[in-house]
Amino acid sequence: MDAPSLSTSSLSPSLSVDKLFDVRDKNVLITGGGTGIGRMIAQGFVDNGARVFIASRKEATQAAAEIVRASSRPPSRVFCRGLTADLSKGESEQMNLLSAVARETAGKLHVLVNNAGTNWAEPVESYPIKAFEKVVALNLLAAFSLTRLALPLLEATATLGNPARVINIGSIDGARVTLIDHFAYSSSKAALHQLSKVLAGKLGHRHITVNTLAPGPFASKMMKVTLARAQEEIEAGTALGRIGSPEDMAGAALFLASRAGAYVTGAVLVVDGGILVKPRL
Repeated sequence: MDAPSLSTSSLSPSLSVDKLFDVRDKNVLITGGGTGIGRMIAQGFVDNGARVFIASRKEATQAAAEIVRASSRPPSRVFCRGLTADLSKGESEQMNLLSAVARETAGKLHVLVNNAGTNWAEPVESYPIKAFEKVVALNLLAAFSLTRLALPLLEATATLGNPARVINIGSIDGARVTLIDHFAYSSSKAALHQLSKVLAGKLGHRHITVNTLAPGPFASKMMKVTLARAQEEIEAGTALGRIGSPEDMAGAALFLASRAGAYVTGAVLVVDGGILVKPRL
C-alpha cells in the first residue's frame, strides 16, 4: 500500500508528530542494513511500521529476524526481509537486488538508504591502490549506480507533496582530516556528500529528494576496535560528551524519510554530537 500523500495546498495541515513523522507502509531498502548504523536505521523504520528490506554481502536473513524480534510492534504488524547482495560486484548484482525488492512491492520504493561501505587504513607509503579502488567502488560508485537503477521504483511512489527519498550515509570524516590513515574512506565520503548535492539538484523535478547523513562515532562494527581502544577520548572530543545511540541515528533517518523532511534536499545532516564544532586549539 502506498504511503499517504499530503497536499502542499492544504488549508489545515496536520502538524502532529504522528503525521509529520509517519512512515507506515513505506517500502524502504537499506544496504548494509544487517549491522551497525544500517541496522539502527532499519530498526527505526521497522518499529514505525515501514516495510523494510535489508541488503548485506553476507546472509541477511538472521539479521532481519533479529530486527523483527526486537521490534516493539506486534509481530503480525512487522515486516523486515533480508536480501543477500554484494554491491561491489557491479550492476548485475544491484539489479538482482532491486528486482527482488520490486517483486514484493509491486515495483514501488519510497526510500533508498545507501549505507553499505567499507574502510582500509594504512600509511600512505604502503597504501594499496587496489584497496583504494575497492573502498571507492563500494562507498561511492555503488551508491551512485544503485540510485540510478532504482529511479523507476522511486518515481513510482513520488509525488509533489510526498517525494521519494534517497538517503546516503556519509561521515564526518568526509568533512575533516583525522589522524587515521584512511585515505580512501574519507575521500569517498567527501565525494558522496557532493554527489548527494548534485543528484538532489538533478532529481528534484522528478519528486525525489537526496540527502546525506554524516555520522560521528557510533557503536558500529567499523568503530568497534577504535572504541575499545579510545572511547573515553572520543567522547571527550564531542561537544555533547558521548557517542551516538541508535535513537540518534534512527531519528535522523526518520526525519528525512517522513513528511517532516519532505522539503529538505541536498542537505548534509551531521549527527556527530558536536565533534565538528567543538572548539580546539
